Amino acid sequence: GNYNQRKEEEEKLLLKLSQQLQKLFLVLEQDNVAINYKGEVLLIHDKKVDGWWVAENSKGERGLVPRTYLMVSVVTDSHWIAVRRAITENDTVEVLATIGAVPAGFRLSTLFQLLEEGNQFRASYFLQPELTPSQWAFKDLVWNSEKNTIYPRPTRVSLIVTLCSCKMIPLPGASVQVLSRHVRLCLFDGNRVLSNIHTVRATWQPKNPQTWTFSPRVTGILPSLLDGDCFVRSNSLYSDIGILFELGITYIRNSTGERGELSCGWAFLKLFTSDGMPVPSKTYELLLNGGTPYERGVEVDPSISRKAGSGVFHQFITLKKQPVLVVKLRSLSTQSKDILNLLPETLIGSMCYIHLLIFYRQILGDALLKDRISMQSTDLICNPILATFPQLMDQPDLMDALRSAWADRERMLKRSEKRDREFMKSLFILVYHDSVFPLLQSTLLPSYKWAEEESEASRWKVIADFLKQSRENDGALRYLLSSENTHKAFDISELAYDFLGENGVTI
Repeated sequence: GNYNQRKEEEEKLLLKLSQQLQKLFLVLEQDNVAINYKGEVLLIHDKKVDGWWVAENSKGERGLVPRTYLMVSVVTDSHWIAVRRAITENDTVEVLATIGAVPAGFRLSTLFQLLEEGNQFRASYFLQPELTPSQWAFKDLVWNSEKNTIYPRPTRVSLIVTLCSCKMIPLPGASVQVLSRHVRLCLFDGNRVLSNIHTVRATWQPKNPQTWTFSPRVTGILPSLLDGDCFVRSNSLYSDIGILFELGITYIRNSTGERGELSCGWAFLKLFTSDGMPVPSKTYELLLNGGTPYERGVEVDPSISRKAGSGVFHQFITLKKQPVLVVKLRSLSTQSKDILNLLPETLIGSMCYIHLLIFYRQILGDALLKDRISMQSTDLICNPILATFPQLMDQPDLMDALRSAWADRERMLKRSEKRDREFMKSLFILVYHDSVFPLLQSTLLPSYKWAEEESEASRWKVIADFLKQSRENDGALRYLLSSENTHKAFDISELAYDFLGENGVTI
């Protein structure tokens, strides 16, 4: 009879224990005690019924380990595999540095390696609603029956960061062709990536190739990939949480045709001071470090050492030559806070498509909280938007297609219509079905490939032609029924949304 009360008491106890552990962590950190957070990754050979399992470590040593000391952590394992690869597999970088193609401080991109390991660090993964530890409710999706929509959810970190420019970035040699210059950013605590990894592509002028710039506000037909305005959200309690910025280039080696991705330097901006207060909203000039985020004391280009010379003037000149990332933390207006609070607890993305994410979250709330027959039901939900929208987060040109189609439709609306939340939501569903949904299943659309100019151009031609036909024919029905257009074989995943499967949760 007092289940809810006991549940609240347990939650308060868990929160108290979490706070005590955080304080203990800070004490140990201040005492410079070496802590092995990840323990060892063990291969289990035999699960004995008495609870003592036969395990093998990375050195090939076998022994008995109590099962209560073990936990399955696929994300963490893949994380550290990628990190080790970025640190140790540097033969390619050493060769390029030896022939003078890149500075000695360049490395294989750590964040690119993480993205390649799977979907654990992609925005599509973090867009899914998070369950509470009990798995009986959603942690970051709660229904407001009075306003007939989801509750806004304030978080510890909720801000907008603007990428302004990168200065004095060393140039690769003539033997390397650069396909893309970009910045990848994520939340980081000095050891682990705590969010999705968001990528913003930079632009540059041939007259000044050492300076990278970004679009402060993407509007119209400009690609979202160029949007330097990024929202950042997290409810993490880590005291050292901050934003990790990794500058990268995708390159092709002229002599061998080998493609790869290199880090041109990284910077870390802590979001809280030592006394727990948020850092001020202002413009920051962050000196870039060489190596990986797990190395210290490595310079991007050792030929321009920060320590060179002792004179004040010489040090000033040297500092001016150092690679720098300029970013701005923007203070939030009340309206911006309200908008950001409708997003998932942990997510980084582009401000230019935030209104589309809000529609997705509202439709998600309808399906999971308002319209479900029973809160205990785990049946598949027939909803094409919920089943496919997360894919757009990993294909920015399709997100741009939806953004363009919605902007065209929104221009024709009356003010009264724009104030009607239910009308706008139903209209968004129609626009989605008439724009990106057919494209996702079209055989005419080439697979999305990062930094391949030919692929990007051919994809955008298919997208632009389809949007034109959809506008002229008042929808996508004629395109779908035309014999000239072919689509992939039907798969139930196009329509069926499995919120447990998406989160990797099993009952």
